Amino acid sequence: MSHDHDHDNELDPFAARVRALETILTEKGLIDPAAIDVIVDTYETKIGPRNGARVVAKAWVDADFAAWLKRDATAAIESLGYTGRQGEHMQAVFNSQETHNLVVCTLCSCYPWSVLGLPPVWYKAPPYRSRAVIDPRGVLEEFGLTLPTTTKIRVWDSTAELRYLVVPMRPDGTEGWSEERLADLVSRDAMIGTALAKEPA
Repeated sequence: MSHDHDHDNELDPFAARVRALETILTEKGLIDPAAIDVIVDTYETKIGPRNGARVVAKAWVDADFAAWLKRDATAAIESLGYTGRQGEHMQAVFNSQETHNLVVCTLCSCYPWSVLGLPPVWYKAPPYRSRAVIDPRGVLEEFGLTLPTTTKIRVWDSTAELRYLVVPMRPDGTEGWSEERLADLVSRDAMIGTALAKEPA
């Protein structure tokens, strides 16, 4: 029997189910694909990582805010207007020359949507969730991040009660930069711990 249509073979089973459900609901006129696109874009670019990047940039330039973020991340982040879905209870962990922080959720995929947007597919995948704890250095190398052997890697396990935001180290050569410009150096992956803040161009 021949087929004249494409299959979503590149999708994982969960994503394929979501695609199938979206197709059925669209065909029945129950959802508008354009509305879905707006929601996704909102989480990816507005509610998403840009919010967390602004939190990090403020911590880089404002010592008082950084101290508050260490002491009570939930309140400090909320003061900037970023709160909501899975961002109610936050803890900020700060990278240093001595320690690099990495976040994982070993039980499911707890993730602070209000500051990081939609979780990446790999964050929810069983290989990352298991190996990040067992072999964090190896996992980071697979992301292209090779740290000095003297750098300790601390793994934080997110739960339904507490989620983490990694504050990467501020790159050299950014003295005098505005918060907005600094935020451009902070990626979602840097705030999970699988990358560093970008070096200035």
